[in-house]
Amino acid sequence: MKKAIDKYLRYLNVERNASSHTIRSYKIDLHQFYTFCQAHFEEDDPNIELVERITIRLWLGELSNNDLAKSSITRKVAAIRSFFKYCFKRGHVQKNPAHLLVVPKKDRPLPKTASREDIERMLDQVEGDTPRIRQSRAILELFYSTGIRLSELTNLNEEDINFKLRQIKVLGKGSKQRIVPVGGTALKALKEHLATKAELYGNRTDSEARNAVFLAASGQRIYAKAVQRMVKKYLERVSEITQKSPHVLRHSFATHLLDKGADIRVIKELLGHNNLSATQVYTHTSVERLKNIYELAHPRAKT
Repeated sequence: MKKAIDKYLRYLNVERNASSHTIRSYKIDLHQFYTFCQAHFEEDDPNIELVERITIRLWLGELSNNDLAKSSITRKVAAIRSFFKYCFKRGHVQKNPAHLLVVPKKDRPLPKTASREDIERMLDQVEGDTPRIRQSRAILELFYSTGIRLSELTNLNEEDINFKLRQIKVLGKGSKQRIVPVGGTALKALKEHLATKAELYGNRTDSEARNAVFLAASGQRIYAKAVQRMVKKYLERVSEITQKSPHVLRHSFATHLLDKGADIRVIKELLGHNNLSATQVYTHTSVERLKNIYELAHPRAKT
């Protein structure tokens, strides 16, 4: 079984071009299942043909008994289904034991968003005119102006920005490219940042980093943790929301568009969602906000 798992993970990386996050998560899930099978079949490296549907269900039952979150179990089911589908197609198993495995529905929490007032105050907090502050301002403005993902921002190159057409080209999930319009304030912040970006170069700045739009303190292409720390620092100054991350700015972008009457199908394209169902969660956020406003404003709402 171990050899089949290793081949599958290489397949995800090479043929499917899956994200590093997906590969890392599936690797953890599959090795947990492998450890369970070792104990269940009392073998160091169990034969993959021994695995039946009941084997998988026993493992899932053990995870449930250990109070594992429903969302985590759902991901593990997805990993197992994908793995055995691959094994069946490649001839590693004669029957797919995960073929009819039901994916448990996970609870989808409402996305955390900051109010328009909090966003305005946050952007006003980015004071100063040093190259590092200019970059921070450009990052925050770009997040809120476009709703792009953290990975899409860190991978952004200078040639991906079209100032004349007021748009950027980003590489989303599954290596899918899309064009996203950019607001005037964010474009102005980007121009000001790029004018002094060279002052952020260091000894480790190579040609790849020079092509990147945003740079870390080392002078190399900026990385996710650095952006997360910066966004958290500025959000903490103005908002009481529990989650303070780049994704909050993405959620806020979508929710504020919806509040102003934007078509949800347009928001879907802007966010780069494959399915409309992923975007529809924002309609629930807007409904909750309408309810709160109604209860505060209507004189007989609470009578």
